Amino acid sequence: MRRVYLDHAATTPVRPEVLSAMLPYFADHPGNASSLHMDGQRAKKALEEARNTVARALGADPKEIYFTSGGTESDNQALIGVARAQSRRGRHLITTTIEHHAVLNACKWLEAQGFRVSYIPVNQYGLIDLHALRDSICEDTVLISVMLANNEVGTVEPVAEIACLAHARGILVHTDAVQAVGKMPVRVHELGVDLLSLAAHKFGGPKGVGVLYIRQGTPIEPLLYGGHQERALRPGTQNIPGIVGLAMALRLADEELPKEAARLASLRDRLQQGILSHIPDVQVNGHPVFRLPNILNVSFGGVEGESLLMALDIRGIAVSTGSACAAGSSEPSHVLQAMGLDRARVEGALRFSLGHTTTDEDIDYTLQTLDEVIERLRSSVTKANRFF
Repeated sequence: MRRVYLDHAATTPVRPEVLSAMLPYFADHPGNASSLHMDGQRAKKALEEARNTVARALGADPKEIYFTSGGTESDNQALIGVARAQSRRGRHLITTTIEHHAVLNACKWLEAQGFRVSYIPVNQYGLIDLHALRDSICEDTVLISVMLANNEVGTVEPVAEIACLAHARGILVHTDAVQAVGKMPVRVHELGVDLLSLAAHKFGGPKGVGVLYIRQGTPIEPLLYGGHQERALRPGTQNIPGIVGLAMALRLADEELPKEAARLASLRDRLQQGILSHIPDVQVNGHPVFRLPNILNVSFGGVEGESLLMALDIRGIAVSTGSACAAGSSEPSHVLQAMGLDRARVEGALRFSLGHTTTDEDIDYTLQTLDEVIERLRSSVTKANRFF
C-alpha cells in the first residue's frame, strides 16, 4: 500500500546524511567525551564541533549551547532553572494558553511550589494578546515564555516584540522554538531571547537529543546533579551519536531553508486550496499569514477527527489530530479551545504537517482520498441520525 507521511510536526524521518554521520559513533568511535585517552578525545572533538555548528546556525556563541535529551527537558530546564535562580528577585512567570505541555506542565509544577503564573490568551488565529501581556507584568515578574511557532496550527508569535517589551522591564525571555527550527529563520540575537529550546527530531535528526540556548550571564540553576558535563548545568555522559546527528541535521536544514520553506509552503497551499474547493463545511485554523510553511490545521464539519484519522491511516495516509505528546488524552485540543473554536470544530480537526519527504504526488493522493473518505463518513453519520 502507498504510504503518505504527513505528520512531520510530530517527528521527521532521519535524513540519510544524518544517519551516516551518526553511525561511526555507535561502534567505531565509542569513547566517552570526558575520558582523557585518544578515544575519549575523539568523542570530545566531535562534541565541540557539533556545538560550534549549532552555535553558527543560531547565531550564538558555542558557550551558550547546552545539549539535552530533547525539547521537553530544554523547556523544563529553562523555566524551572530560571525560576529557582530568580526566586529571591520575584516569583511570577508569564506564558500563553497555547504552549506545549512541556511548558504548561512545568508551570503547573512551579505553581505547586509557590510561584505565580499568568496565562495570556490568544485571538481566533492563535496570536498572543500583547495588551494582556503588558497588563500581566508585575514588579516580581522574572520570566516570560512564549513559543515561537505553535505546533498544532503553525501560527508564528511576535517573539522579538515580546523580548523588547520584557527587556525594558528587566525580565528574561524564553521561547520554545522546537516546531520553528528548520522551517523559518531562527537567530537568537534577532529574536532577542535569553533562552531557546529545540529538538533534533523535528528537522530530520534523531529522537532523544535537543538543545537549550542560554544567553551568557542568564541566571539559571540545574535540574540534575552529577558530573561536570555541559559546564555542570546538564550532567551525564553526552549522547555523542545523537549530538552529531543533531548538528548535521541542523546544518542541512539551515542551508536548505529558503528553497525548502518555499517548496513546503507551495505544497501546503495546494493542499489547502484543494480541500477548500472540493470539500464543503471546512475551516482552516491558524493565522492566514503569520504561520509556518509546513502546517495546515483544518476542521471538518460533520466528522470526528479521530475517525477521520483512522480512515486515512487505513488508506495509507498518516496525519494527526494535534500534538503527538497529547495522544491518548481524552481532552480535546487545548490550543483550538484557547482560539475559541466550538467543541464540534475542535473534535473535527486534523493537522497535516509536511516535510522533506513530501511530494506533489503525496498531496494529490491525499486530496483524492480525503474527498472519498469524508463523503463516506458523513454519509454514515447521516444514516445513523435518520435511524435514531
